[in-house]
Amino acid sequence: MMDLILPIILLVVGFVLLIKGADWLVDGASSIATHFRVSKTLIGLTIIAFGTSAPELAVSISSLANGSTDMLLGNVIGSNIMNVLLLIGIGAIICPIKVSRETTKKELPILLLISTALVVLFLDISLNDEPSNSITRSDAIVCLLFFAIFLYYLIVMAKRNRETKATKKEKPKYKMGMACIMSVVGLVGLVGGSQLVVGSATDIAHMMGVSDRIIALTIIALGTSLPELVTTIVAARKKETDLIVGNIIGSNIFNICIVMGLPVAIFGTITPESFEMIDIVMMILSALLLFIVTRRDEKVSRREGALMLLVFVVYYGYIVYGALA
Repeated sequence: MMDLILPIILLVVGFVLLIKGADWLVDGASSIATHFRVSKTLIGLTIIAFGTSAPELAVSISSLANGSTDMLLGNVIGSNIMNVLLLIGIGAIICPIKVSRETTKKELPILLLISTALVVLFLDISLNDEPSNSITRSDAIVCLLFFAIFLYYLIVMAKRNRETKATKKEKPKYKMGMACIMSVVGLVGLVGGSQLVVGSATDIAHMMGVSDRIIALTIIALGTSLPELVTTIVAARKKETDLIVGNIIGSNIFNICIVMGLPVAIFGTITPESFEMIDIVMMILSALLLFIVTRRDEKVSRREGALMLLVFVVYYGYIVYGALA
């Protein structure tokens, strides 16, 4: 019992850092968008998305360096599923999420394309008659090339956005210097807090004899998604829904292309052994569900958010049941 005291204390400290960090990050990032006259969706796709995905990258590099390939892929797949079903579901229940036409027509299809590409690259047994499914260094390079294309798209969008908003005069909440400081401190708080939460929760799970696959798909995935989760809740409460969608789409693309692609490109081929097809399929279905929901009326209503949460509960209920059976 005494061994659990320190992990529990670190867990609480981590959550405090997460909540305060998200609050500062949302306010700072929103002000930066106003100063630069770019859309808040673009800020969500870049500054917030890449910053809140830092824990996933750290976990992936550490996992692969220690030879835990299941942990790496579970981290990416689990985080992407949670980002869509859990985070957008919660955000929509707090405040219906308006999605821009550009996001529906361009960014969501890009996410679907990259998610599908990961599935195709992973299914070596089905497509190439290989002895096992694996992600090779060449597969990882393909993912990195997809990310380069995505970055080019963001640059073009930023220039177009700036020209469109050139005549608009919206007053930022904070001055530029303070907005940058708040964003940086907020990101540090998010990353540091999530590391504390993930580390302490994993220690507790290991003490209870939980397997790596379950830890990866639940504790690690949820823990590394905590920056996005807390940012989503704070942004929804502040009615900054543009930041939510951009954050989720950008984070999921970053997870596939960088969080998985970069470590594999550095360390070489990975061959996860304990993953089931439902894990991969659910990642695609979650992105497809978001696309279908937003395609109809360019928003995620409270009812649709509840549907996403229901799908999330059913999927994770299946995982937990399978682990205990």
